[in-house]
Amino acid sequence: MTKLLHIFGQIYHRERTTTMAELERRMIAPGFVEEALESLRRMGKPTAPLLSALRLPPRVDQPISAERYGALWLAIAAELDDEFFGMGGRPMRSGSFTLLCHCVLHAPTLGQALRRALRFLNVVLEDPRGELVVRDGLGQITLQDAGEARSAFAYRTYWIILHGITCWLVGRRIPIRLVDFRCAEPKQGADYRLFFGAPVRFSQPVSRLGFDSAMLQLPVSRTAHALKQFLRGAPANILVRYRYDAGLASSVRLRLGRLPPPAWPSFVELAAEMRMPPSTLRHRLSDEGQSYAGIKDDIRRDMAIDLLLNTPKTIGDVAAQLGYSEPSAFFRAFRKWMSKSPDAFRRESGQAVPTT
Repeated sequence: MTKLLHIFGQIYHRERTTTMAELERRMIAPGFVEEALESLRRMGKPTAPLLSALRLPPRVDQPISAERYGALWLAIAAELDDEFFGMGGRPMRSGSFTLLCHCVLHAPTLGQALRRALRFLNVVLEDPRGELVVRDGLGQITLQDAGEARSAFAYRTYWIILHGITCWLVGRRIPIRLVDFRCAEPKQGADYRLFFGAPVRFSQPVSRLGFDSAMLQLPVSRTAHALKQFLRGAPANILVRYRYDAGLASSVRLRLGRLPPPAWPSFVELAAEMRMPPSTLRHRLSDEGQSYAGIKDDIRRDMAIDLLLNTPKTIGDVAAQLGYSEPSAFFRAFRKWMSKSPDAFRRESGQAVPTT
């Protein structure tokens, strides 16, 4: 427990020097804390000593910082000698995450790094088994279980590990387009939707996480020295830095999310609202691998997927809601995104196609 107290001291210092806005963004919902603690209870281990060492109350009913959640993750992993909370077919022994990072460090592209990572996790965990499927403009990490569906927490943990590593490898966030869970929706389903910032569905045939397939061609350019720094901050850093609500681009998304697409400002108007010259805004977005046009495109695509999967709106209604003057313009945009028409996407996803 001495080591845990040292970790807490470092966390407390960082939290004291963090602004309130930044701290709020770093918060982890108490439901995720409870699910992590449940992994100890399943093994007949007490939770009170560990919570006390991390200066957490016996019952965590308020959000905690990502740093504290990361320390909790490390403490549970040490107690169980399993970095996957005892949820795999075999334990992910302590040190596996570090070995996984070394395994993918020198892959030339993100696609090759992902395939290496999945092979590594398949060997270590055995179950679930992950596979990278490229289809319809999406790279999809699908998880197959040997038996019954796992908990949503198990799938979320798998994707946190994989998504965090791959984002770090390419130095930018990889936007998530869809998240499907094979299991039924947990009571904190809203927390899952907020965490991923993408359309989330439960009770699906297979668990999968989708992103733009073009991302697979991104080059990997990290050094062994950079990996040491990355590992020093893990896993807290992957819970914060590559969240969908991190960076300047997230501020732009937040502003646009408050308005219907037809009311979105021009780039010059947006820069004025954000009190910076257009050239500065363009440069800072570029540094994050983003552009205003790309952000608008991303939001429209995510909205389109959500509306097609979760509402009975007609294609014309969806097009109008997204700000397209003609349905044909929406059809062209959707084919560019998903390599198929909106009708085909909805039909193949098992959704009824409205006839009016």
